[in-house]
Amino acid sequence: MKIEQKMWTAQSKWQNVSKSPLTGVPQLVLVFGGSAIVKEEKAFNEVKGMYPDSHLIMVSTAGEICDTKVSDGTLSLTAIHFEKTTLRCAEVEVVGSSADLGKKLASMLPKEKLVHVMVFSDGLKVNGTGLVAGMTSELPPTVALTGGLVGDGADFKHTYVGLDNIPSEGKIVAVGFYGDALEVSYGSMGGWDAFGPERIITKAKDNILYELDGKPALAIYKEYLGDQAKDLPGSGLLFPLNLRLKTIDGEDQVVRTILGVSEVDQSMTFAGTMPEGVSAQLMKANFERLVDGASRVASMIKGTKAKADLAILISCVGRKLVLKDRIEEETEAIRQVFGPEAVLAGFYSYGEISPNTPTANQCQLHNQTMTITTFSEK
Repeated sequence: MKIEQKMWTAQSKWQNVSKSPLTGVPQLVLVFGGSAIVKEEKAFNEVKGMYPDSHLIMVSTAGEICDTKVSDGTLSLTAIHFEKTTLRCAEVEVVGSSADLGKKLASMLPKEKLVHVMVFSDGLKVNGTGLVAGMTSELPPTVALTGGLVGDGADFKHTYVGLDNIPSEGKIVAVGFYGDALEVSYGSMGGWDAFGPERIITKAKDNILYELDGKPALAIYKEYLGDQAKDLPGSGLLFPLNLRLKTIDGEDQVVRTILGVSEVDQSMTFAGTMPEGVSAQLMKANFERLVDGASRVASMIKGTKAKADLAILISCVGRKLVLKDRIEEETEAIRQVFGPEAVLAGFYSYGEISPNTPTANQCQLHNQTMTITTFSEK
């Protein structure tokens, strides 16, 4: 596997980040960028001009990661040449239920010798829980799914995804990796503290929450946010909900973050399904535990494999809003674990998709986590 990275800024335009240029044609080029830039035809044409024979996946973000640097309004480009691995890409338009879209997307990928799938989804028009459920129902049980819901900073207005074309709204893209030589590992970890009473979701539909303990959900949130309530939905990212879900193995906890609010019916739209009857509890940030969570998920992955040539980091926009000017502490913590040779790339998202640990079989939609997927070839 050979990799090169470039970064575009308004001041410097395209700059090489890699120490040496790529030899060989990359099969895959990933571009993570600010929503105002990534949707422009000029940006797409420039990247396609550099890599005319490569699959090009471009998505909007809530922050771009290139090496340990975190920035906004830039383009982070990672071109990957696999020496022993082949790829297949697929794209669907967001029409119909998220679960059905997931099934359709996964069914477009041949299953023979498939070892891993990454998905990049519109961040505002998709129920991430349904998407994950649909995709995993069509994938072999030995094939893990990772990826994320793309972002739009803290604006929550428009998100963009593109496969070999100018990114647009309402798209979901998947890439399948094939061959025995590819080694993939993954994991997800948070670092938030629960507070306040546990409440029961008494009224909800899909990913829209109407009531907690029989009271309007938005009214309860506003009580906790105080003066910050005027900045919803963005300020709600500082107070996600922890859900206790029943599973075949007992109980699992997932975090859900806010995508939108409605003053009309006092409802809140979340990135994933909000099941009625489930216990929910507000959470708040702990600076040290957020950074420690990033370090621990990297250490967990490193403990399962010898090296990581490429690490794709997908972290939640809520973490970025909390850590602010300390945000690079989490990418630097990951660098310290993986060492200087691993290439780091990624973005801040509206939802992260991954099993919890490298040995877990059940993929889930996460919020407020740092999720890492690593790749190397034997």
